[in-house]
Amino acid sequence: SAGVLENCTGCVLCSEENGCVACHHRLFLLIWRDGIRQYGVCVHTCPPGYFGVRGLEVNRCTKCRSPSCESCFSRDFCMKCKDKFFLHKGQCFRQCPPSTAAQPGTRECQETCEPGPWSEWSPCTHEGRTCGCKWGVETRVREAPAAAREEGAACPALQETRKCRMRKHCPGGERHSA
Repeated sequence: SAGVLENCTGCVLCSEENGCVACHHRLFLLIWRDGIRQYGVCVHTCPPGYFGVRGLEVNRCTKCRSPSCESCFSRDFCMKCKDKFFLHKGQCFRQCPPSTAAQPGTRECQETCEPGPWSEWSPCTHEGRTCGCKWGVETRVREAPAAAREEGAACPALQETRKCRMRKHCPGGERHSA
């Protein structure tokens, strides 16, 4: 019938009961079930929830394992989750796992950075000198955990600087800086 032939576009082999059984080499065979019946069509790109697998005999659309995954790279590695889910390391979650947070504007979880404690403030200096001027600056730093650096986590400030009062007179003389 004409209806079956319309659904056989791109098919190399087509059956009335099952639609496409084999596709042209550039196309993917997408098979879905309708009750106990299995039906195939040839497509250029696999639909959401599937990924394309190129094979020697036939290129197939394979379903992502997770029903919350919208597009996947392989059966078990999701690249984009459906609405209301968050992506983290190829998996979809209802909420981001501990020590991660959703990226602004995306539904991807990123490692959060908990830096270590602040160091002591550095000596108060102005242009490399510790005396001879009224005001200088002092700095303190803290380390980001190595794991957070590797993950590319967004860390809060790792260095702070503040204004400080210096000793106006340098020991051993009345030299003043210009």
